[in-house]
Amino acid sequence: MLDNTRAARLDNLWDEAKAAPMSEPERLLYRSNLLGSDKRITNFGGGNTSAKVMAQDPLTGETVEVLWVKGSGGDVGTIKLNGFATLYMEKLESLKKLYRGVEHEDEMVGYLPHCTFNLNPRAASIDTPLHAFVPRKHVDHMHPDAVIAIAAAENSRDLTAEIYGGEIGWLPWKRPGFELGLWLEKFCRENPDANGVVLAGHGLFTWGDTAKECYKTTIRIINRAIGWFEEKTAGKQAFGGSVRPRLSSAERLAIAEKLMPAIRGMISASECKIGHFDDSDAVLEFVSSQEMERLAELGTSCPDHFLRTKRNPLVVDFDPANPDIEKTLEGLSAAVEEYRKGHAAYYDRCKRPESPPMRDPNAVVYLVPGVGMITFAKDKATARVSGEFYVNAINVMRGASSVSSYVGLPEQEAFDIEYWVLEEAKLQRLPKPKPLAGKVALVTGGAGGIGKASAERLLRDGACVVLADIDGNSLEETDAELGRQYTADVVRSVRLDVTKEQEVVAAFAFAAREYGGLDILVSNAGISSAAPVDETELSMWNRNMDILSTGYFLVSREAFRLMKRQKTGGSIVFIASKNGLAASPNASAYCTAKAAEIHLARCLALEGAEFGIRVNTVNPDAVLRGSKIWSGEWREQRAAAYNMSPDELEEHYRKRSLLKLNVFPEDVAEAVSFFASDVAAKSTGNILNVDAGNAQSFTR
Repeated sequence: MLDNTRAARLDNLWDEAKAAPMSEPERLLYRSNLLGSDKRITNFGGGNTSAKVMAQDPLTGETVEVLWVKGSGGDVGTIKLNGFATLYMEKLESLKKLYRGVEHEDEMVGYLPHCTFNLNPRAASIDTPLHAFVPRKHVDHMHPDAVIAIAAAENSRDLTAEIYGGEIGWLPWKRPGFELGLWLEKFCRENPDANGVVLAGHGLFTWGDTAKECYKTTIRIINRAIGWFEEKTAGKQAFGGSVRPRLSSAERLAIAEKLMPAIRGMISASECKIGHFDDSDAVLEFVSSQEMERLAELGTSCPDHFLRTKRNPLVVDFDPANPDIEKTLEGLSAAVEEYRKGHAAYYDRCKRPESPPMRDPNAVVYLVPGVGMITFAKDKATARVSGEFYVNAINVMRGASSVSSYVGLPEQEAFDIEYWVLEEAKLQRLPKPKPLAGKVALVTGGAGGIGKASAERLLRDGACVVLADIDGNSLEETDAELGRQYTADVVRSVRLDVTKEQEVVAAFAFAAREYGGLDILVSNAGISSAAPVDETELSMWNRNMDILSTGYFLVSREAFRLMKRQKTGGSIVFIASKNGLAASPNASAYCTAKAAEIHLARCLALEGAEFGIRVNTVNPDAVLRGSKIWSGEWREQRAAAYNMSPDELEEHYRKRSLLKLNVFPEDVAEAVSFFASDVAAKSTGNILNVDAGNAQSFTR
């Protein structure tokens, strides 16, 4: 962040006591992780580091020089030793003899595997020559906002000289590759006293003879830029000052909750998208400013930015001074279509004979004046990171425009990066998406046995999951456990009493704000009770009906509202019970409420069909393990109904089943997964019994 506080300076985190006993590759890893731990130094996945290390050749036994460099697709903040590519320096140098000029530089990437040292499977990145040909042992290539702001200024070269004198040089824009590696080598040979170079429109290179020296130089050079900006921008209003009001936090969230499902529905035809909302101070300053539209139109500068954000955002037509969200929603479809046409025209203007086909023409970044920024991508992590990258772009535009004129990359250069054949090849190597990638699920009773197992199964298939449960402690524990297993990006939790209308409305609004909408509802919140009818209190009867009938109605109604706004269909799965089909002694309230669930699902299947909303029911029986229902009085009550001890109950149910098998939460989760997935795309109004066989509950 280019703010005006002393706290903006980077700290030197190098601990020599830690680093001293490390090997050279370990010090490279240590340096990399330190640099990547601060997003002011480089963004997620951006930048790279290297070290030239002497090692024994496994074939000859001779000592050779080996380049250790961040491998393709890695992140310096989280990289491990196996994330570095290793290559013979002698072989990399020999590639210069094969180089046929800038028109053929892409073919040089195909030679990099031939330079691999010790059969390392980690693929080398396109930036490898940039590190190999700098004649210093240790090299950092970072994307600090403060330095990219210099690199993206109209008079970038002059500013570099003013700030750094001759210590840091300057090179004009050049796409990363073999040619740029040769440029860097030439610069270093001609400027032996320089400690680095600013690459116009791109970022910063620094180097040193030791890992510690290189790290300290990188931190010092970035801090010098931060300090220079502090002096130059003191008292200035960023982006021409604010010309729009910032709505209150509650108002911003309410607008995002309405916009995100609508946008998501419009852009998810070919691939389901997940959303992310950001109303941080940096974003609000930009979207409320006078210069927002002009700067947004210029596009981002650093290649790492627009590869993840596209060159331009879509500015949503919303007036925070006279907020009319319905008017905005009415005009949204035309705005989205206009953006698509603009991207298609950009593609047609700039495409080359070898260009890959046009990709998804929808915007990634949506700027909402006075409200914030919404980003959409194929998964939550990518949507979040795309937002982080655009915040970096905002910081760059703030810095450059405050001391000079901000300059985005020329359109053709931007296109050649975005539709680079090598970038396309990297995309094609990505693993096939999981079955529920891009889908959002909400699971009520999500901290219980069946709910947790269902959530875990949906997460395994690639969905994002919102856990909803009335038990706050269990909810927190389940959220933490599944977050550790599947990453925090894909799990959210919200405390919910399904009998409270406003809590239900708020839970679905939360899902819309956190992920952009909803595709799957697993209605699973449960209760159990047992008593002869003449001993059944009205309060017991009402509580069963409130949770198992009214609660299922409330969450289904809200799911319908959200899914219809998205216009992309959806899947609703009720967790009912064998008792909804087969009567059971001393459980009239429970059985009747479960029967109501089943019939409600049938009614909703009729209503949802024209909107592509499928509604199906899973009927478990005797799922004792991990169940909250079976951990209390219900277990004792059912045992008493069958004249046995509670410990005998599980075996009783196993023997009672036709298949003589126990039913576990994971078994029910498999049925949920089936109904939630496209495999069941032609199934609605159905009941699937997961009870190990019970003739009384046969549906036909």
